[in-house]
Amino acid sequence: MSATPMPMSDPKAPLAPPPTSPPGPGSSGGVGIGRSAQVVAGLLLIVPAAAALLWSYVLPSVRTLSESFSRGDALGGPAEAAGGDNYAQVIERGFLGDLGYALLLALVPLLLALLAAPLLALAAARVGRVPRLVTRALLTLPLAAYAPLAVGTVWTMDRFEAEGDAWAQAPTLTAVRTVALLTAGLVVAVGATVFLAALRRSPGGGRSGPAALAVGGVLGLTVVAVAVQSWSLQSPVLLGQGDQIGPVVRIVRECLVHFQFGVGAAGSVLLLALLAVLGILAVVLLLATRTRIAFTGWRDRPADDPAVRAVGTHNPVALGLLAVGLLAFLGVLGYVLTPWLRALTSDGGELPASLSASEIQANTWLPPLISTVVGVGLAALAGFAIGGLRPLGRASELLLLPFAPWLFVGDGPLAIANFLRAREADQLNTFVGSIPPGWLCIPALVAFTLFFRGQRERWAAGGRFGATMLLPALPLLAGVGLLDWLVGAQSWLWPQLVVQDPENAPATNLLVMRIAQSFGAEDAAQGMVAQVLPLPMLALFLVAFVALQVGYLDRLVVRAGSTEERRD
Repeated sequence: MSATPMPMSDPKAPLAPPPTSPPGPGSSGGVGIGRSAQVVAGLLLIVPAAAALLWSYVLPSVRTLSESFSRGDALGGPAEAAGGDNYAQVIERGFLGDLGYALLLALVPLLLALLAAPLLALAAARVGRVPRLVTRALLTLPLAAYAPLAVGTVWTMDRFEAEGDAWAQAPTLTAVRTVALLTAGLVVAVGATVFLAALRRSPGGGRSGPAALAVGGVLGLTVVAVAVQSWSLQSPVLLGQGDQIGPVVRIVRECLVHFQFGVGAAGSVLLLALLAVLGILAVVLLLATRTRIAFTGWRDRPADDPAVRAVGTHNPVALGLLAVGLLAFLGVLGYVLTPWLRALTSDGGELPASLSASEIQANTWLPPLISTVVGVGLAALAGFAIGGLRPLGRASELLLLPFAPWLFVGDGPLAIANFLRAREADQLNTFVGSIPPGWLCIPALVAFTLFFRGQRERWAAGGRFGATMLLPALPLLAGVGLLDWLVGAQSWLWPQLVVQDPENAPATNLLVMRIAQSFGAEDAAQGMVAQVLPLPMLALFLVAFVALQVGYLDRLVVRAGSTEERRD
């Protein structure tokens, strides 16, 4: 996929190769600023993201490493050197087994991501524009309904009530089946979306194979990384499989149940090392394949549709495969979401007497909104600096490497260090303390870098800055922000650690409290289930994601291969 897209200033103009170097200062199109100004501006825009990386990831990682070699009072007493004893205890208590268990749970999602998702995307890409857009609209359903705690809790209770003792007779098989079903819709939706962009040809043609391979590699690494640090689907609240737990569940248990922060920190260091390798591999793969994202324009032309050019709008084989795939997708999704939707729309359950729905929603959505605005905003600025301004020329993408070790790191591996920091700052049970501690969204940084790298080709070819860089990036900024906000509001490990007061707790915390108090009675939890992702928020995300899928993401193309610019 090495073709160069047409300048945005004239969508109907024939393709023209970009100049060997960007236009100089004062030119009417293209980069339009001097090279020295680009270097200075690019480096300055990276500084805030680098500071956020240091505060949110590097320093907590160093603190976690330091804690892993100490032994002391978890309540703040003096600590003493432990040498490698904590690591020995982590291994003896089954860390490697926990890791293997998490990888076992990831097996089915991995197969769905690398087999089912690309096949569905391939079928959708070969049947014309209307079926493809219908497919994209349906793919938004599991994204908008992302509420793993609420969905998993209600579905697990429903299955346990229906199957009784048979549910617990084969705990490992039950866990694998549960995680596979609860994640199937989300994995296929995300995978098919990115594969559709990789399989889509740009208006000038080009190969999609290298892009699809790069996308598949990063997607596979992502599934593994999420699985080994998952909390929402591997906590005892949902699966309750005894000694078979995920690494993060083990780490939290060592800290909060056994009060052995050093042992928990040692497990966190081992998990961080694995995630660092996965993150570096993903970034190196993207850099080695020169993967980039390009926006094909706001208007569609029939001649630009690969399915129309190749086989016309009637492809019965592809259409049949797409119909079968979508029916299976909707069937699994309906099977999983039906109990949750039933609880969401029922009138059962009451809220705590001292809390109102508005207070619960404020505690649920405001803290992650602050983190999202800062984290995604800094990521967009740094992505524009690296991919658009390119301060180091052709080597600019290497600036992603310092961020790569924390690409896949979530709340779990750094939970101990961040909890200690919040406790020392007297932020427990406060609004400030409930804000997620990640002040930089590194996956968004990588995505924006690839996007601005692809758009720079048009900017350098004479396109105006607003038409080629600014306006096409705004929907991407909105989409990434909404997704990060939703995920942050539904990620309940951090508030579980720092908020114990019900008056400051988000809906996820209150749901866990209600489950514990009612011993798993479904009717007692229904009131709080409806607060985790209420219908108005569900409708908001659904409408927004459908609009983005149909009106914007369908116009993005992922390309890989040699760069078009000889000199930056």
